[in-house]
Amino acid sequence: MRYELYYWPDIQGRGEFVRLALEEAGADYVDVVRGRGGVAKLQRLMRRGDHPAFAPPFLKAGRMMVAQTAAILLYLGEREGLAPRAAAQRLWVHQLQLTIADMVAEVHDTHHPIASSLYYEDQRREAARRSRHFVAERVPKFLGYFENILRRPYLAGRSVSYADLSLFQMMAGLDYAFPRSAKRWRRKFVRCAALAERVADRPRIAAYLASDRRIPFNTMGIFRHYPELDGN
Repeated sequence: MRYELYYWPDIQGRGEFVRLALEEAGADYVDVVRGRGGVAKLQRLMRRGDHPAFAPPFLKAGRMMVAQTAAILLYLGEREGLAPRAAAQRLWVHQLQLTIADMVAEVHDTHHPIASSLYYEDQRREAARRSRHFVAERVPKFLGYFENILRRPYLAGRSVSYADLSLFQMMAGLDYAFPRSAKRWRRKFVRCAALAERVADRPRIAAYLASDRRIPFNTMGIFRHYPELDGN
């Protein structure tokens, strides 16, 4: 089966968590919206069918369409060998992914704490206040949680899961958005930092990161670098 991934063409965003899973699995997929007429295809699919997506990303697999990043990864994890076989362990990995999703939402709110429809420049004061709390309190709380459960090479044991790929993406995004603070976090949360390096060194992931399929971080996505938000 060839998967069809639908997400915005110029940003990593939430779609990147799905791309990493597809790349690690060596799956046959097409990033539809990056091709000619892709945005129009995305918009058409969101308006039709019995189970339309609220927003991208969504994945088309044959006649089935799955939306929401964590749900897509739950599906791919079992199908593509990126989740444990035991049901309890699969749910554990899903739980970890939902925790990462919570953190992603908080990252977004550092630069858009009032409304996504407003420009960053329209909410800079609120963004600065929100970011101070995020850098000082929320990131240490999230990474401290993952640090405590990382007792083996990967979050769910000795085999990589989609949650490991997502934690790598989170660490990479923090490096871009908050480079000064990220240096402290990597020194403090050494297991998380080591996991990120371990994932980056996996052959398929390394090849993907070096390719033009990996969209560079930029100030249009979830992870945005504004120096004034990067703590003291």
